[in-house]
Amino acid sequence: MITVIGGGPVGLVAALYARRAGLPVQVLERRSKLPLDKACGEGLMPGGVGLLDELGVVIHPDGQAPFSGVRWIDGDVVADAPFPHGVGRGIRRTYLHEGLMAASADAGVDVRLGVEVTGWDGAVLTTSDGEVRPDHLLACDGLHSRLRDWTNLSAGPGPVARFGLRRHYRGVPWTDRVEVYWGDGAEAYVTPAGPERIGIAMLWSGEKARFDKLLTRFPRLRDRVVGLPQDSQDQGAGPLHQRVRGVVAGRCLLVGDASGYLDALTGEGMALGFQQARAAVAAIQAGNPFGYAAEHRRIVRQPVALMQLLLVAQRRPWLRRSIIRSLAAMPRVFSHVLQLNDGGDWLPSGRTPHKLD
Repeated sequence: MITVIGGGPVGLVAALYARRAGLPVQVLERRSKLPLDKACGEGLMPGGVGLLDELGVVIHPDGQAPFSGVRWIDGDVVADAPFPHGVGRGIRRTYLHEGLMAASADAGVDVRLGVEVTGWDGAVLTTSDGEVRPDHLLACDGLHSRLRDWTNLSAGPGPVARFGLRRHYRGVPWTDRVEVYWGDGAEAYVTPAGPERIGIAMLWSGEKARFDKLLTRFPRLRDRVVGLPQDSQDQGAGPLHQRVRGVVAGRCLLVGDASGYLDALTGEGMALGFQQARAAVAAIQAGNPFGYAAEHRRIVRQPVALMQLLLVAQRRPWLRRSIIRSLAAMPRVFSHVLQLNDGGDWLPSGRTPHKLD
């Protein structure tokens, strides 16, 4: 029996892969009601879209919108590139969760809501509903994972406090790109999240701040959304950088944000979590759960390298603008960077890229 801790998107994806592999699985979620709305950039690159398609997850049309590439904007410097393969999707978090819940029900996943996990000793999981003795445990319990602490795999938060804050506006998206507005000490990510919905996620360093105050740092973006009705309550997260000593401790495998998190700069958090969920289940199916550690390193290597570069550049405006100016002059290179960040080889051999109408 595989027990998944956390009924969020990554936990449900892990459970779906377990069912596809013919493995018995249960999901324990402490909240008594789903779907859950959380701070999330809500953009899935083509690789993440491919994984959802692979699992047969259906998203309601009102909760999604396609995007064909990424645009970085720093003052008057703009770098724009399409994805070389496939199309991304902006998916409202609650709609994604609903689609995954429906797919899980169809697959016969045992999702137990309102079950609080209170301890793990390496063999026995203590919960509000009694003891559980799983053969394997997948910790998908998020950025501030308790399983990460209980397994002594946590190395604590990183030295620089970065935070995220997200809001939606009701309006027709003005572009089919994910737009990233760069400013000194902060970035704003704009993602189409429905036919008439625009999601904006703010990332910044330093003290906690309010969305409207952060928006004043980006006058061009502020002018675009002025007068549009707000379509969600602001949701925040942080500090974002969470370090780990490893991702496997005995029967427990850390997956998604629980397995360590650097930053949301590349927008690949959910897709990386989905890839990790697939790899964790494959390792268990192969009878080698410790093999997941090497696969986890492979999955995160390129995105983390890009994140580290961008974090250095964010603290040095001249370097950041130089990078964006260079990518603006070489859009094919920018497209290649996007592909590498998306896994590069996400399409199975012989498969054609997924397209959205």
